[in-house]
Amino acid sequence: MAAPAVEGAAVTALRAVLHRVRRAAERSGRSAGDVRVVAVGKTKPVSLINQVYDAGHRCFGENYVQEIVEKAPQLPEDIAWHFIGHLQSNKVKTLLTAVPNLDMVEGVDNEKLANHLDRAVSNIGRQPLKVLVQVNTSGEASKSGINPSDCVDLVKHVKLGCPNLEFSGLMTIGMPDYTSTPENFKTLLDCRAKVCEVLGMAESQCELSMGMSGDFEQAIEIGSTNVRIGSTIFGPREYPKKK
Repeated sequence: MAAPAVEGAAVTALRAVLHRVRRAAERSGRSAGDVRVVAVGKTKPVSLINQVYDAGHRCFGENYVQEIVEKAPQLPEDIAWHFIGHLQSNKVKTLLTAVPNLDMVEGVDNEKLANHLDRAVSNIGRQPLKVLVQVNTSGEASKSGINPSDCVDLVKHVKLGCPNLEFSGLMTIGMPDYTSTPENFKTLLDCRAKVCEVLGMAESQCELSMGMSGDFEQAIEIGSTNVRIGSTIFGPREYPKKK
């Protein structure tokens, strides 16, 4: 079958995002290869994700266990899936069993969840799972994440007490109010500095996942290594209309 002459809107949008990522990385003295773009397909159909995959993108994310376990088996196995946001301990086994190509969980915000993930990885017998510790940098009660002051202890637990998890860095969701975002991002940078000092790690070994559609360029300029882009690539979320 001949390729369609007009590329889909999502592919055009992806190219524009990658261009903006490269420019922001250069402004922070880095290259585009230093920043991972996670294309988040929340509420979007498998067919749309496939278009972006066919354009060469391989890293995708979802926010809900139900969606990722439904979509991942219908999509190519070489996708590196990220689960993003609050994960309930009782959904861990379902997630890991259904998505063998789960690359990373963003993020772990308590020891109980870390222990559940560690055991599930061991029981399934898959390779160690990369995890980011989620920090609540905005102080909003509605946001998941550990308090910045407890961040080092949770990282220690993951790194030293969970042999089947690979501590890969920190993540934050920031605030919907765009103006205060730099403070949230800087809080995460401070957390990384403390974690690396206490655990004797190089900062380059500790990723920073921060920045979404509205603020990813700013996040990259401040030092983000992982941005999570949904609506700017795939268009606005489509929730079922309430009857």
